[in-house]
Amino acid sequence: MTPQAQSLAAHRIAALAPIIPVLVVNDVAHAAPLATALVKGGLPALEVTLRTPCALEVITEMAKVKGGVVGAGTLLTPQDVENAKAAGATFGVSPGATAHLIDACTANELPLLPGAATASEVMFLFEQGYDLLKFFPAEANGGAPALKAIGAPIPQVSFCPTGGVTMANVNNYLSLPNVVCAGGSWVAPKSAVEAGDWAEIERLAREAAALPR
Repeated sequence: MTPQAQSLAAHRIAALAPIIPVLVVNDVAHAAPLATALVKGGLPALEVTLRTPCALEVITEMAKVKGGVVGAGTLLTPQDVENAKAAGATFGVSPGATAHLIDACTANELPLLPGAATASEVMFLFEQGYDLLKFFPAEANGGAPALKAIGAPIPQVSFCPTGGVTMANVNNYLSLPNVVCAGGSWVAPKSAVEAGDWAEIERLAREAAALPR
């Protein structure tokens, strides 16, 4: 799968909803009910970050939930790519991009949403064939004004900003012409997950799914 084909697949995933939940899951038992609540709430694309020991098992369990499109976040190495694909991930997200990571996603036919924070990084990835990127960390890198500024000379590239994006500021991003969706963790707060409050998570998901873009 070429970078161009990866970007095309990523565009289809990004079009599913205005928000991609960014999930840090510490208990495999939470995987299926969490994914079910988010999908029922209208957020089918789910990014499970590889930041916990059980993350790969979580991906496997979430991939069984009807209607869910489960990806692996925080891909850093070719081994991460192989592990994520084996676990059932259908796309990958990275905070940045390296030649080895790009090659691994190409070899494993895993659509990648690579991260970029500067104009040079955006230009490099666009040169490789990627025209949908993760803008990360969004708020720390100037937020929506910075992303708007990058879009002026590079309108060919679209973004999914992640990192510090909340319900309070998400519309600043979604209103930009070069933003197709955003990634956020607020739709699955740790307190609600640990309490098994799936109704609250579904409510938050519905609220996020209704955001204009």
